[in-house]
Amino acid sequence: MRIDLHTHSTASDGTLTPAELVVAAAAGLDVVGLTDHDTTAGWAPAAAARPDGLTVVPGAELSCRWYGAEPSIALHLLAYLFDPTEPALAGRLAELRQDRLDRAERMVDLMHADGIDVTWEEILHHADGGTVGRPHLAQALIRRGLASTVSEAFGPELLGRRYRLPKRDLDVLEAIRLVRGAGGVTVFAHPKAAKRGRVVSDEVIVRMAAAGLFGLEAEHEDHSPAEVAHVAALAARLGLVATGSSDFHGHNKAVQLGAHTTEPEVFDRIVAAASGCAPVR
Repeated sequence: MRIDLHTHSTASDGTLTPAELVVAAAAGLDVVGLTDHDTTAGWAPAAAARPDGLTVVPGAELSCRWYGAEPSIALHLLAYLFDPTEPALAGRLAELRQDRLDRAERMVDLMHADGIDVTWEEILHHADGGTVGRPHLAQALIRRGLASTVSEAFGPELLGRRYRLPKRDLDVLEAIRLVRGAGGVTVFAHPKAAKRGRVVSDEVIVRMAAAGLFGLEAEHEDHSPAEVAHVAALAARLGLVATGSSDFHGHNKAVQLGAHTTEPEVFDRIVAAASGCAPVR
């Protein structure tokens, strides 16, 4: 079986709709996890469009932060198979989505003040009802010829620093508890991807495991071979599962579906540990 547990659709910052994503996934995968940022909006359309033979794993990638460092460190938590109606988690996710929306609109205002003719209406149109994020702003800059790629748009002269504003994140230990309370399972996304910026120490991951973390994403495009080995060894030491995923975003990133995969026995353990909802088969 080929299992990819980390993908994004237009419900957040991917470029394929949830329906297009599952159709594309069926060409080379047996199982795909839909993990849009802080939202479950893509679950229903993905399930409705699911081709025969493909299993869809409902999930989300939660915007989190470790506040035990100064300055605090941003990190992402993959949450799988949770109950999307559980009030505590659903309420916090709604807060995160609204904060993302407000932040993006303020960033558009900053660009507009500098003479960049990006409009909020345009951003909302291209987001197509999904969670608005920096990639939507990056695409607007690309359309105007101010950047050639999303990575270039994320540079310090544009969305990496000049027009970047802070966003609200969940305390990561709170997020783990919230997902567990909703019957879900958590996996720390790309935990040692130093190329992305500051990463938390192994001691923090020990604390996360004590709070109920279920796994670590080891095989990932942004991990070096040494980082993959380190994460896998740490997961084994802590009794956590180790997953592999593409973190597919459509043409917003070069990585393709199935570039990294999760072992079937690991997937089975995730499913067995979850009680919030079931994979769509």
